[in-house]
Order: sequence, then C-alpha cells, then structure tokens
Amino acid sequence: MKRLLVALAAVAAFSAQANETLSIAATAVPHAEILEFVKPTLAQQGVDLKIKVFTDYIQPNVQVAEKRLDANFFQHQPYLDEFNKSRGSDLVAVAGVHLEPLGAYSSKFKKLDEVPGGANVVIPNDATNGGRALLLLQKAGLITLKDSSNILATVKDIAENPKDLKIRELEAATIPRVLTQVDLALINTNYALEAKLDPAKDALVIEGNDSPYVNILVARPDNKDSDAIKKLVAVLHSPEVKAFILEKYKGAVRPAF
Repeated sequence: MKRLLVALAAVAAFSAQANETLSIAATAVPHAEILEFVKPTLAQQGVDLKIKVFTDYIQPNVQVAEKRLDANFFQHQPYLDEFNKSRGSDLVAVAGVHLEPLGAYSSKFKKLDEVPGGANVVIPNDATNGGRALLLLQKAGLITLKDSSNILATVKDIAENPKDLKIRELEAATIPRVLTQVDLALINTNYALEAKLDPAKDALVIEGNDSPYVNILVARPDNKDSDAIKKLVAVLHSPEVKAFILEKYKGAVRPAF
C-alpha cells in the first residue's frame, strides 16, 4: 500500500510538472482565435495555455510588465517600441506571427475618389497606428506628409490636405462603432473583423505586404526564453497555423513566417 501511495505521488508530481501554465493576453480577433487553435497542441506538449481577452491596447502590456500575465499577442513592433519608451518598460518581441493590414473603410462611398472635400475622417489615437493611418492616407493620394516615411506622424505633420479632410483621432477599438457617422474610417484589421467587415472586400485602400507592422508575441526579458514560450513559438510558426490563418481569414490576415 505504501509503495502504491509513493507511486501515485510520483505520478501526480510528474503531471504537475508536465502541465505548465502559460497565461497570454490577446485581443479577440484574430489573436485569441489563433491561440485557441494552438491550445490543444500545446496541451499535448504539457503547456496549459490560459488566454485572457482584452479590448484595449494598454492593459495587455501593463499586465505582462507587472508579471500578472506571462506574455501577450496583439501588437506590432512600432507600437511596442512606443509603449516601452513612454512607460519605461522593457518588454521584448519574441516572434512575428502575422500581418493585419490597416484599411480605410466607408459606409457612404464605394471608391476613394468619391470622398468629398471637407470629409470627416477618423484615425486611431495611439502614436504608431495614427502615423500608420496617415501614411496610408498619403499612399492613397489624399494627403501629403512633411516626412513621407515618418511612422509616428501626427495630423500636425500634414503638409498638404487638398480636400481639406477633417481628421479626428479616436481610440482604435471605438472606430468601427462610428463608421456610419463619418465619411472615412481607418480601422485596424482585428477591429474590422470583429465588426464583421471583410478587409479584402470592404476596404477602399489597404496596406500591402511591404507593411512593417507584423503582429508579434511579446514577453519579458526574464521569461522570453522559457520552455513554454519556446513551445508556443514553435506551434505558432507551424504549417498548421499558416494553413489556419490562410483558410479562416481569406487574406484579411496574412502569415508572416
């Protein structure tokens, strides 16, 4: 009996050791969906993936920096760089996973050349996505920036605005909700998908494959090389995940590996 108890204790200890918990912050679409897809595979490898969904771009970084969560998956490198700089944090990119092209949408117009003078335009209010939106408006020929390559451009950096567009900044997550109230809205693909928009069909203009805004898995210096993180990266870079992204998002989200 004593031997049996010892054996059972050893099995329990091994099971506890084998099932390491990895907590990840993510926005709902497509990040949490991709993580849900890989969760069973990670479970087979002894990693219990806990996914916490957020609707904003601040708390996922804050909670990882404060060690309340292990990692996050929602942002691109320019945003992470700006966050670290403004918050004094040292979060690090672990791996690039996919690209979510930023697009310009309208519920009133079918083509960009239909957008009238004095049109109301909304862009994200965070530094990196705001600059990204302005670069896309420049690419579309609607504005010209003082520095055509400045990824942190603001409305103050607009050199030419021939249509006298009225550009306002709003929190990225809220922009789809005001789409019917404005003439043109610059929307991140994750929020566009949540709003049932099809970036490949509905965007009047959208970023190309040359975009530098690959979405990344982010962790801290103290845990970026952990076995659990390494297993997650390996699974996220698998052929199965690439096929999942291509099939599910039909080009609206593109693999970056």
